[in-house]
Amino acid sequence: MPEKVPVIRTLDISKSFSGINVLNKISFEVYPGEVHALIGENGAGKSTLVKIICGVYQPSAGEIYVDEKKVSVSSPIVARDLGIALIHQEPLSFPDLDIAENIFIGHTRVKNKQSIFVDWHGKYQEARQLLDSLGVKLDVKAKLRGLSVADQQMVEIASALSQNARVIFMDEPTAALTPDEVGKLLDIIRLLKHQGKAIIYISHRLDEIKEISDRVTILRDGEKIGTYKTKDINRDQMIEKMIGRTIKELIPKEPAKIAAQPYLVVKNIAIEGVFKDISFELREGEILGIAGLVGAGRTEVARALFGITPIEKGEIFIRGKKVTIKSPLDAIKYKMALVPEDRQGLGLLLPWSISNNISFSSPNRITSMLGWLKFKEEQLIADNYIHNLRIITRNSRQPVQELSGGNQQKVSLAKWLLTEPKILILDEPTRGIDVGAKTEIYKIINRLAAEGKCIIMISSELPEILTLSDRVLVMYEGTMTALLEREEISEQKVMAAASGQKL
Repeated sequence: MPEKVPVIRTLDISKSFSGINVLNKISFEVYPGEVHALIGENGAGKSTLVKIICGVYQPSAGEIYVDEKKVSVSSPIVARDLGIALIHQEPLSFPDLDIAENIFIGHTRVKNKQSIFVDWHGKYQEARQLLDSLGVKLDVKAKLRGLSVADQQMVEIASALSQNARVIFMDEPTAALTPDEVGKLLDIIRLLKHQGKAIIYISHRLDEIKEISDRVTILRDGEKIGTYKTKDINRDQMIEKMIGRTIKELIPKEPAKIAAQPYLVVKNIAIEGVFKDISFELREGEILGIAGLVGAGRTEVARALFGITPIEKGEIFIRGKKVTIKSPLDAIKYKMALVPEDRQGLGLLLPWSISNNISFSSPNRITSMLGWLKFKEEQLIADNYIHNLRIITRNSRQPVQELSGGNQQKVSLAKWLLTEPKILILDEPTRGIDVGAKTEIYKIINRLAAEGKCIIMISSELPEILTLSDRVLVMYEGTMTALLEREEISEQKVMAAASGQKL
């Protein structure tokens, strides 16, 4: 390590909620100039540990040391004053404030200690210097609204540096980035490392862990499995230690009986300036993968099929009959369901309980003829999905915002399964969840196909597309460049079509 004294160290940190132990005696340390990866399945305790170090939670037991001095991180403000910052997976920003205001929010400069007036000139000058130090060219007086997620993350990193942060936690920082943006972010991390910052990098993308980190600490079920030099542990070993078993086949493909006749037929649908001439058929028991690069129009096709942004041209047939879908209510009437990519923003009501979220799309299932809510029925339904989808929770009344990403995804899926759909559209079903939870989601998808559901799966994870799909539709800049049958699917063909080559 660059220095012998760790900038931050935890000793036997434990945490329990309502008598349930979620962290048990976690000890680890991070040094200046080190990129230290923190990995584990959803629910392993990563977020809880980070929130304790950042002052959001207080530990039930254990100690925290900064520069080998014992500290009490009683709040996020105390953490900030100790030089600890957190870059969130979804940037926390104020879109109608300018970039400089977002950088200094909560610690805005004043002209002097006796003044109540903001030093605007100094603020903008320092904001420019911070962004320049990161090699980022942005107008500090421009509103944040409209910036890409990648640029918003740069603003958050600049904000952390403006607070003299020495320890920077990055929680799934590349989950919503394009490959080019990922490369730029990793370059920024290398720059911060060179400047002596300690980076704790939390990610489910193990290839990135191998590329960027010096050491990796692995958690499982609230326990520390070990800390390893990244160069001494390979990807398969990481997975095995994370989930406690060897994965011979990470993505299982189970056989399903596919009907001979199409259930859904889509002919030349289009929305001006968004996508055009998209055509495909979908049969009962079939998984149709939709592949393409970010911005190819895949999500827009899903939203159009579900009636969020209705099609302007083309035709949709269900069981041979032409249908018109102008709203999600129309789609639900035709037994369609859409599990969105943004589960927290669009798929779930985070402060609500699991049972409330699951029943939200099917109020008729839990209300009497007079409109009274049937609480016992709602709880029974929720408990059934908790059991069948293996949702890890204290009980059905637990707020969804307290669940791990994988379990939140299962709740989002359960909500739509309760509507008893025949056509299920899954938009990035494993985004931001760990390998163990991914395997469970794959098994659920396979089971639904075996039950005769018609499944459309949009994914940026090429192994998912290659392994789970019975056929693959590939898009590029709003156009369909390939429709591959099972025996034609290959990585080379999918990537070629995703890059614009017509097959």
